[in-house]
Amino acid sequence: MSRLDSVIRRLQAQRACLDCAAENVAGKQGVILEMGLGNGRTFDHLRDRLPDHEIHVFEREVRAHPDCVPDQDHLFLGDMRETLLQAEDRLKGSAVLIHADIGTGDEERNRAFADWLGPALRPFLAPDAVIVCDQEMRCYQAFQMDLPDGISPGRYFMYNIK
Repeated sequence: MSRLDSVIRRLQAQRACLDCAAENVAGKQGVILEMGLGNGRTFDHLRDRLPDHEIHVFEREVRAHPDCVPDQDHLFLGDMRETLLQAEDRLKGSAVLIHADIGTGDEERNRAFADWLGPALRPFLAPDAVIVCDQEMRCYQAFQMDLPDGISPGRYFMYNIK
């Protein structure tokens, strides 16, 4: 498979999982956490799908399209290991949906970060929250959701945290 075909499949899986998660949390009160802004595509997609939910974004350095950057009250800028700690009191127990697109292309680095991030997100989770991630979060295996039709196992991951 070409790299182009691979990225298209990844983006299709990402959109399908985000749409499924959005349907799952649409009627719930709480916030959305976007772990990594990138160029802002998924932030924009989530605010389109869930316009009544606040979206808080964690990003090291903003490089997104100007139309896809949250306001300063919803942006935690810097290393996630620090900004999550800073946000904990403010957002504790309020996240109904967390999206983490954290892959770097380095499998070892991805695994280490996902293993750290999964437990670090626990304080933010509201009851019955959904986590959508491009990396497997082994700490949530018991809560793994079925992927939308047509998405290959391992392409993207979804967890429903009770």
